Amino acid sequence: MKILADNKVGAIKLGILVVVLALLVTLPFWSNLAWITIATLILINMAIAQMWNLLAGYTGLISLGQHMFIGLGGYSLGVITEFLGLPIILGFLVAAVASVLFALIISVPIFKIKGVYFTIGTVVLASVLQLFFSTWGFVNYGVGINIRAVHRIQPESIYFLMLGVAILSVAVVFVLLRSKAGLALMAMRDNENAAEVRGVPLYKTKLMCFLISAFVTGIAGAALFVNLGFILPDSGFTINWTVAMLFIVVIGGKGTIEGPIIGAIIFVLLDQWLFRFPGYSMLILGIFAIVLIMVAPKGIMGVVHKFNGGRNFFSTRRRPKKEDLKALNTES
Repeated sequence: MKILADNKVGAIKLGILVVVLALLVTLPFWSNLAWITIATLILINMAIAQMWNLLAGYTGLISLGQHMFIGLGGYSLGVITEFLGLPIILGFLVAAVASVLFALIISVPIFKIKGVYFTIGTVVLASVLQLFFSTWGFVNYGVGINIRAVHRIQPESIYFLMLGVAILSVAVVFVLLRSKAGLALMAMRDNENAAEVRGVPLYKTKLMCFLISAFVTGIAGAALFVNLGFILPDSGFTINWTVAMLFIVVIGGKGTIEGPIIGAIIFVLLDQWLFRFPGYSMLILGIFAIVLIMVAPKGIMGVVHKFNGGRNFFSTRRRPKKEDLKALNTES
């Protein structure tokens, strides 16, 4: 009976997923430009928040400098398309590679510090990048780059680009958590010291997630500035991007795939509505976040879990195989 019930639930989830994807894919054909723009913003915020959640929600790496990869992604796209005149698709590839290489370089010193010092270190690195690009003549100093190539792209094309990035972010996290490495991540999340004693390679696992996060965030950063059409140091490396990631994950629910999705929808819709209150929007947004944290400390998904027995829509926890457990105990 349990198997039949599980199959029924799985079929319902699959049906819902197909309907949602169908609506998203066809949205530009039955919606207007305003809703296409809002949907585009939701998708891009969902993607970057999903990557921040991968670090904070599953590996314990509280980074407040993820906007450095957004800036690197945007500038990579700008340099490739404007200064070198190469295809925009190559700009996305360079954005991903540049972000991963930078993450790999800084991982050597930054992974030697832990806790709040790691968090402070990521903020400092992002600020250093902002200062560097502000004084680098090759990228026009603080004037920035006008990405003219994107003006030849229709809003519908930008939407589909963002949809692809968002689906990629969810798929990467889902596949990762369903893999052998996902067992290591969940062990680290529950008790890092116990996981290390059991043989979980903490450094290797954290580095893998850090590089994955940089890869997708770099692509998302490039996609973000395709939508904006220009980039300058103050907009590319502003901490506002990371604050948005944190807000989205906190209100949606940390440590779940669904959290950033729900949080991104709420954040963008609320942010659009708060345009009516210039000068007070950040205050209202902050009050909303504080009230929600007080009412639901684990986010909206935490409330949902109280009513559905802790089950998620995206089932990421699988029964570990013997070879998986053996690998966790032998890897170093």
